[in-house]
Amino acid sequence: MRKKRNIVILLMGLLVFFGSSISVQAASTRTIYDNTGAPVKVPKKIKRVADLWHANNPIFLMLGGEDKLVATTKLTHDNALLTQLYPEIKKQAVPFNGEDFQMEELIKQKPDVVVSSDVSQISELKKAKIPAVNSMFQDYKGLKKTVNLTAKIVGTKSAKTKAKKYNAKLDSDIKSVKKRVSKAKSKPSVLHIVNTSDLTKVDGRKTIVDEWLKIAGGKNAIKTDGNMISVSAEEIIKANPDIIIIGGTTDKKALKLLKKDSRYKSLKAVKDKKVYGNPTGIFMLDRYSAEEDLQIWWAAKKFHPELMKDVNLNSKFKSFYKEFFNHKFSNKEIKQIINGEVIK
Repeated sequence: MRKKRNIVILLMGLLVFFGSSISVQAASTRTIYDNTGAPVKVPKKIKRVADLWHANNPIFLMLGGEDKLVATTKLTHDNALLTQLYPEIKKQAVPFNGEDFQMEELIKQKPDVVVSSDVSQISELKKAKIPAVNSMFQDYKGLKKTVNLTAKIVGTKSAKTKAKKYNAKLDSDIKSVKKRVSKAKSKPSVLHIVNTSDLTKVDGRKTIVDEWLKIAGGKNAIKTDGNMISVSAEEIIKANPDIIIIGGTTDKKALKLLKKDSRYKSLKAVKDKKVYGNPTGIFMLDRYSAEEDLQIWWAAKKFHPELMKDVNLNSKFKSFYKEFFNHKFSNKEIKQIINGEVIK
């Protein structure tokens, strides 16, 4: 009888022990939901973050996460303008060998959570029992979702306040730009070329590029769906866009490049000199950027200059960076950003 009673007491003790361990563990963690809706259990207080998506790094930094960042991407690490604002980034690990992800190097950094946009990378991280969230998005609704997700990861009250402020401004500016361009008699057809390395790699429908084109009062010259898709030169010639935008370059270089290309020199946009390099700031404004808010103003000014003549882009850009990145750029720097000149 005594033996049976001792076993019962032992079992009760074990239940109390494991129960308290579980409750302590639960109290030290929280669950956040990434952009795919997947639940991810993370520490209640996140101290170390690896941000492995180029575009999310500026959002993370905008929300005050600089002191928590322990690993980043090479593109972020080598971004002269970004590191001018956030010098600590130069000290962070880059767990990549070229395009290849280096798990061992990441593990050395002991991240509490990893931010990524790569599905296979996230799968690999989860197998290694490292919390990983997918922050990828393809539209403005997704951008707002990512800003909120990133604020939860940073975890401070100020991050959540700024996220709310940013999303409210984005909604307000989209509404303002749409209202202005709604008075236009027609919508120019616009071709968006990804960059100068391949003039047949473009952005089609159902992308964030397609969305800001529409918001700014244009229409996509490409009818195929997809982000960074390859099309034939014949398809571009047939589309014969009114305006051409090329990412990662200046107006002057973009026009010169197309004038030299025998396939494109007879296009309407080239003849009318309506070829523009897309602005580059802390990140490329045309895709996945916190600066997407500025992209719609810039694009609307290009598409409908008569309806946007009272809009001072210099002031818009200057005010945005001061409000959200706490940095006052000079007029010269703002001009370089708007002109697509990456500041060295």
